[in-house]
Amino acid sequence: MTTDVTDSSRNLERFSANLARIEELTQRLIAALQQKKGHTPALDAPGQELYGKAMTAFLSEAMTNPARLLEQQVAFWGKSLEHYVEMQKALAGQPVETEADPGPKDRRFSNPLWDSNPYFNFIKRQYQTNVAAMEQAVEGLEGLEPGDKRRVGYFTRQIIDMLAPTNFLATNPDALERAVATEGESLVKGLENLVRDVEANRGDLLVTLADREAFTLGVNIGTTEGAVVYRNRMLELIQYKPTTETVHNIPLLIFPPWINKFYILDLKPANSLIKWIVDQGFTLFVVSWKNPDASYAAVGMDDYVEDGYLAAIEQVKQIAGTDKVNAVGYCIAGTTLTATLGLMQKRGDKSVNAATFFTTLTDFSDPGEIGVFLDDDFVDGIEETVKRDGYLDKFFMSRTFSFLRANDLVYSPAIRSYMLGEAPPAFDLLYWNGDGTNLPGRMCVEYLRQLCQQNRLIEPGFDICGERVSVKDVRVPVCAIACETDHIAPWKSSFNGFRQFGSRQKTFILSESGHIAGIVNPPGKDKYGHYTNEGPMRSAEEWKEGAGYHKGSWWPRWRDWLAGKSGRMVPARPLGDSRHKVLAPAPGTYVAETPAP
Repeated sequence: MTTDVTDSSRNLERFSANLARIEELTQRLIAALQQKKGHTPALDAPGQELYGKAMTAFLSEAMTNPARLLEQQVAFWGKSLEHYVEMQKALAGQPVETEADPGPKDRRFSNPLWDSNPYFNFIKRQYQTNVAAMEQAVEGLEGLEPGDKRRVGYFTRQIIDMLAPTNFLATNPDALERAVATEGESLVKGLENLVRDVEANRGDLLVTLADREAFTLGVNIGTTEGAVVYRNRMLELIQYKPTTETVHNIPLLIFPPWINKFYILDLKPANSLIKWIVDQGFTLFVVSWKNPDASYAAVGMDDYVEDGYLAAIEQVKQIAGTDKVNAVGYCIAGTTLTATLGLMQKRGDKSVNAATFFTTLTDFSDPGEIGVFLDDDFVDGIEETVKRDGYLDKFFMSRTFSFLRANDLVYSPAIRSYMLGEAPPAFDLLYWNGDGTNLPGRMCVEYLRQLCQQNRLIEPGFDICGERVSVKDVRVPVCAIACETDHIAPWKSSFNGFRQFGSRQKTFILSESGHIAGIVNPPGKDKYGHYTNEGPMRSAEEWKEGAGYHKGSWWPRWRDWLAGKSGRMVPARPLGDSRHKVLAPAPGTYVAETPAP
């Protein structure tokens, strides 16, 4: 009896403590939500025109083919009634044989209760039926332009993923089991995590994907030895310390994208492309871009080319004592490198000997999944926002890319954090993913309007620094690496732009996996292979059909290509020179900056 009283007393104390914590956290959450800065509603959803087109198409289909619509509805309601009857039988203890789950196993429904418990099984099966009905309805829409149909399908999928039963406490067995086992402690911790994220994002909600305290730049991430040897308002130029006695004469300069930070190429020694390149005997320089604030509102593509690309190329030439460099552009930096090479061709500047492009789009006629955000409704909203603020806050870019993989980057992390009360994992890739950057207002609009929407690098040409350039103006030897499942720069679109380059020497490599994993794919693990084809580049489909598959990383193949474009071996170079003093150790200072809102 005494033990029972003691346990009850302890449980009551714990319950009272949890209630007090919930009250405190609720007040903090309210205060955090009040900090939310108003932004253009157009950034949150597609314009009303898309809804109107979808409804018009649906009504038109209902009027012209009512039999098919009726057939679909009868099948839907029949399946729903069947699920209900089977649940009632199961609750009454009668044996019920249910259908196997359609399609591949859904990780969201891995808890055995989704199959063994009548309540959860009914919810799961009805959700799957609802999903099938919605997908069938969208697929059956006629009279929509392909782009509009793709957008309707994408945003329908967003609704489907958002309404999954796993996203709600009352219909998530994992969360309920954890809450019972911890006497509600998991829900209190989940509320703490929610408040933390809302406070960190000034009233907006963005799920923390990785433990922000687990990594320190230059200590356990971004640790390859080097130094900042040049700095201007746009960039820091990092030179990496050689690890070989001799190096190739022509140095290599990497331009990473400025929509995120360069250290994705230097997460840790085992998968660092930066360290690997240095170890192969190349003098390596990497640009670290400035994270802009409102004072950069007027910075445009011209500034990125003149004060970014051309300035960095000139400084590398001076430090290395060469008249040429080899260049790499990753993603948006590859698109801009294309424009830069076209400009240099027009100016007669032969400073770039050869160029490599990682997951780069230059032909935006089919931009893939990201294209659903490139119509005027969203771009108009972005333009209105940057006119007011001077820049596009990193929050919007991070949210957009996360919702391209909503289940993996939004809902699953949110469930673990807010429902299960788990701390974010110490995962370097996810840490980097959450370490975003802002975009200057003018540059953002120029890129979206002229390159993404108007596709001016293909036709009629992109105006940059007083010249009009296109992909045909790129004449240097080039190599492109695209990734087979890339959802940001689809490989076929990357191929279609690359094949139109004016270069006589074009090498295309297709890596397995996606935008990041396909590039950060070190030798030795043999996790992802790659494809090559030295034949004509007439179409992506024909190229892939005739390509040979190679097990393992593409890095060594690219190294051999690059070595053939990098000249003789010379003694390894020190960091900087008499005119380029060491300003800071790598990874520099710009990479750690987080501008105040």
